[in-house]
Amino acid sequence: MQKYFVPPEQLTEAEAVITGEDAHHLANVMRARVGDSIKVSDGATREATATVAEIAKNRIVARVDELHPPTAEPAIRVTIAQSLPKGDKMETVIQKGTEIGAVRFVPFVSERTVVAYDAKKETKRLERWQKIAKEAAEQAHRGRVPEVEAPLAWKQLLQAAGEADAAFFCYEKEAGSMLRTALRSAIASRGGTDGMRVLLIVGPEGGFTEREAQEAEQAGCVPVKLGARILRTETAGMVGLACVLYEAGEMGG
Repeated sequence: MQKYFVPPEQLTEAEAVITGEDAHHLANVMRARVGDSIKVSDGATREATATVAEIAKNRIVARVDELHPPTAEPAIRVTIAQSLPKGDKMETVIQKGTEIGAVRFVPFVSERTVVAYDAKKETKRLERWQKIAKEAAEQAHRGRVPEVEAPLAWKQLLQAAGEADAAFFCYEKEAGSMLRTALRSAIASRGGTDGMRVLLIVGPEGGFTEREAQEAEQAGCVPVKLGARILRTETAGMVGLACVLYEAGEMGG
């Protein structure tokens, strides 16, 4: 069953109104017909199972059959902070991270980031990333679309890390705790995972420098390992995210 996100004012107890590109997609790509069932969400606190009642150009009205709170959102809220990778790898991180259950993505620039950051292209690229997050959220039947923020400088990211209940940075040279061990300790200290905010920081293709590792620890971030194998930058975030959600009981754990 196809799912679409609409502004809160377009989802009432009686009907859901889908407009713009989503209406075009539903009518012309999915070839919806009156009587078809769809899912609609306001991206926040409500979602509905609805039946298509009216199809017009760039506007579809569906009758709400059942309205209820979102059921697919994890109780633990994980943000992936990803050092800007080469090519279209950031798109992969956002798409797959959204499917798995991340609630927010924060790109950042670190010492070994090889991507030439161009502020002039920022708006267009951010719009594309947000669109990818929205489409992935619809495909995965998420209850909300994850936030995708504009890239931060390393120092800015470390300042923002203090807002999380627990912040971990993946460091291949870390000889200490595995992510599972550090996460269990953080959960025990907090007394549970409900509403817990976790920041998972992933470095660039060349990894973090020793100076960045020291700065991260000074900012309260915990260095962790994801295993004995060296992962690609676009893989590390997905593995870390899945581990966090599994440990929190969100993936059958």
